[in-house]
Amino acid sequence: MKVLAVDTSTVIATCAVMEDENLLGEYSLNQNMSHSENLVPMIKEVLDSLKLHVRDIDLYGVAVGPGSFTGLRIGIATVKAFAHVYNKPIVGISTLEALAFNLSFNGLIVPMIDARRNRVYTGIYRWKRDRLINVMEPTVMDINNLIETLPKEENIMVNGNAVYIHKDHIKDKLGDRVHFAQNIHNHCRALSVAELALKKVDNTGNANYYNLVPEYIKESQAQGELRKKESDII
Repeated sequence: MKVLAVDTSTVIATCAVMEDENLLGEYSLNQNMSHSENLVPMIKEVLDSLKLHVRDIDLYGVAVGPGSFTGLRIGIATVKAFAHVYNKPIVGISTLEALAFNLSFNGLIVPMIDARRNRVYTGIYRWKRDRLINVMEPTVMDINNLIETLPKEENIMVNGNAVYIHKDHIKDKLGDRVHFAQNIHNHCRALSVAELALKKVDNTGNANYYNLVPEYIKESQAQGELRKKESDII
């Protein structure tokens, strides 16, 4: 089974093609959130290099968030269009779960994506045998509230782009029991999305483009401003 996966939830646009458990190609680009210009050419370049066409893909995977509202819409709309045209299954994957999947660690894994204003998108995961288990559902939290929430008796591995912002503060509060992922594991990878999509496709009855929606977690700035205007009118 050939899988095409995409993640545009952060400043990095990334796509990958797998066949069964083998990586065929992966392309990542950090270019100031210009996903609308770069994503389709990236996918085309990877497929052309592999002498494949979009119609050759058997399964699509896409990161559904949390993350950049605009980025998520671009990635999801692109992959849903492919799935619609070629009538293929599509599986949405949590960006946080994909980040946690980057790591192999005997303890708690806490991916963090910057949500601005001292907040992070985060969740808590752990490996149980060969399965990644969700311990705390994805949410958005103040970094200090997250630190207070973490169990005091467990070793913790943190990854994601929020590490670069909050690393010193987290280390100061949690001490030696907190570990930080290497740089290569702090970025979203379409390979992780592809692997998770392959694992989940047989366990979901909703692997179609009709049911796939972004997981924003919080309202966008535009929605917030609209809500404020409506409340002011009332």
